Amino acid sequence: MQEAINYLSEKNPIFQRIIQEYGLPPIPKRPQGFETLVLLILEQQVSIDSAKATFLKIKAYIVCTPETVVSLSDEEFRALGVSRQKTTYIKILASAILNNEINIESLASKSAKEVREELIKLKGIGNWTIDIYLMFCLQEPDLIPLGDIAVVNTIKELLDIHDKEEMENYTTQWSPYRSYATYLLWHYYLKKRKRTITY
Repeated sequence: MQEAINYLSEKNPIFQRIIQEYGLPPIPKRPQGFETLVLLILEQQVSIDSAKATFLKIKAYIVCTPETVVSLSDEEFRALGVSRQKTTYIKILASAILNNEINIESLASKSAKEVREELIKLKGIGNWTIDIYLMFCLQEPDLIPLGDIAVVNTIKELLDIHDKEEMENYTTQWSPYRSYATYLLWHYYLKKRKRTITY
């Protein structure tokens, strides 16, 4: 991590500023597999805390496996706080695994590009979900999820860049450590707002 921080600090003093003000960021880690993808679907466009609460309700109700998930009715999902749309996405994922259309275990041995190509085929799993899975579960070091509101807002605030394409071009200079840049930007975003989250 120190190597990444040194590299990023040379590229832009904002990273050193974030560390001086708020300390080092946590490096998020989550287990690979179906459960984490379910949690990521729940986290789409809502807060991590509310998604986690729903996820824990599901886990208290069933053992979260593709087999048990496909057997749950939409009414049961609704009672657990899952929207109709997200219920559909979770069931599509579970069915794809059960039908051997996707092998989640094999993702760890694939490149980030191959993982993206495989997961993007599933309705309800877009680039943000794939980015987070690659970063948190597969420890991909060089991603910046520009579909993430906190990342985008922090870049706007600290670098005064407001155009997505411009952001993409600008952040290429942080390669091959863009994931670490992301962790620093999230760290700044949360600390400044006095918020604590557990990944």
